[in-house]
Amino acid sequence: MQRVSGIGGIFFRSRDPEALSGWYEEHFGIDRVPVDYEQSPWQQESGPTIIAPFRADTDYFGRAEQAWMLNLRVPHLDALVEYLRGAGIEVTVDPEEYPNGRFARTHDPEGNPIELWEPRAVPATVNKD
Repeated sequence: MQRVSGIGGIFFRSRDPEALSGWYEEHFGIDRVPVDYEQSPWQQESGPTIIAPFRADTDYFGRAEQAWMLNLRVPHLDALVEYLRGAGIEVTVDPEEYPNGRFARTHDPEGNPIELWEPRAVPATVNKD
């Protein structure tokens, strides 16, 4: 079986694509889409990526009509939350720590949900033969 090697992009509708691209660049460091082939696109660090279909009636994304949610891996959740709040962006930190890490929620200026995830390495199981 052939497999894909990663996510090549995330495409979604926007009322003001230029302004929204600038917001993601300013607050998350995600470079805008290059305007020509001489420029390089934003490069993500290698790490876990989850593709997870949810039930159609889930409330996990927020608004009932919201069909998707962006999950961004972050190395230092507390530092990013402090920065975003300092920029006047509302962020809710999940108080629970999960085996796979910590989470927070925010929204972009158009109301799209963004989940911030600080992964925690899952300890390898030790084979005791």
